[in-house]
Amino acid sequence: MTCTRRLTFCAGHRVLGHESKCAHPHGHNYVAEITAEAALDSIGRVIDFGVIKATVGAWLDEYWDHAFLVYEADRDLMKVFDGHPDWHVATLDVNPTAENLADLLLSVSNDLLKSSDVRVVRVRLHETENCYADAVQN
Repeated sequence: MTCTRRLTFCAGHRVLGHESKCAHPHGHNYVAEITAEAALDSIGRVIDFGVIKATVGAWLDEYWDHAFLVYEADRDLMKVFDGHPDWHVATLDVNPTAENLADLLLSVSNDLLKSSDVRVVRVRLHETENCYADAVQN
């Protein structure tokens, strides 16, 4: 059985090496759908939706919400943010595409919920209302 919790956050990024307008710094109102899988508990739930919000949602609020997601290989942006240590920057070891962000969030979600009986089997990350990427746990 699975259940899914929807979480939102706002962040900026640019995609290093992109051939079009996504090569420029810009932002999105992201929507993350976190899908957990487990046997139903004694009251008929996979996990309380509030637990996903309190763990994964809190992580998003702290690390990615209202941050600029910067690929560590993006030397130009790294120079800009080095001069502003008070700005909220999340330095990533991957290019911040929707696909890479979904994959990172899948890994983080499973780490955050590892003490429970559930595992996160999918993260769907909407970059816009028309575009999303799925990271799936095998």
